[in-house]
Formats: sequence, structure tokens, C-alpha cells
Amino acid sequence: MEPQKLMDLAREAMTHAYAPYSGYKVGAALLCADGTVYQGCNIENASYTPTVCAERTAFFKAVYDGHRDFRAIAVCGGKDGVISGFFPPCGVCRQVMGEFCDEDFTIYMIGPEGTYQTASLAELLPYGFSGKKYMR
Repeated sequence: MEPQKLMDLAREAMTHAYAPYSGYKVGAALLCADGTVYQGCNIENASYTPTVCAERTAFFKAVYDGHRDFRAIAVCGGKDGVISGFFPPCGVCRQVMGEFCDEDFTIYMIGPEGTYQTASLAELLPYGFSGKKYMR
């Protein structure tokens, strides 16, 4: 799948976000090895701790459906659904990615006006770990 299509799906996913407290809407599109794409959005809660990020929503949907092999994720976000900067995954989401993805898993961080940055999981999660491996 072309990176642009994956990023378009992340932008679309952002429109489904439930963010009445922060106003920051985030969308993600996760590409599985077989070409299947899972979208996710952030879902807030008044007590904040049970809030879930867009990236984890996409991963958990994919894992529920039996997928365990992932290639890339695109992420975007901004106040009131307007992309205002680059939104790298939080530490918890990076750790979830580390559980299921190799070090070369690609993260596309979408910025305003069609810009984007890419990073590998190893770059965003140095010394990450899972039950199977340690990253370097």
C-alpha cells in the first residue's frame, strides 16, 4: 500500500475521535502484512486514565481479528480535528508496537499541509523490549 493511502486513512480515522475533554483528535491507520488496514481513533474518558490512544485502538482491533504481523502505521492529530503538528506515538503505544512489530516497523507522522515524517520503531523506542526480544 502506498504511504499516501495509509495517511489518508489515518486522517479519516481522526474524524471518529471522541475527545470532549482535550479537544485533540487523533487518528491512526495500521497496515498488516497481508494488506489489511485497521483504523483507530483516540477515545477519552473524564477520568483520563481509561483513555485509549488511536494507535492502540487500531492494534487491538487487528489483534482481536487474529493479525500479528504489521508493516506500518500512520498517525495524525490536532485540536478540534485540525492537523497542527506531528503527533508521534506515546510511550505506551510504542511499547505495544514493540510487542508485535520488528525494529524496522515504519511510523508515518502526518503534519499540516500534507507534510509527514517517518521513523522506525527502533528510532522511537530505543532499548524497547517484548516477551521475545530486546531492541537496540
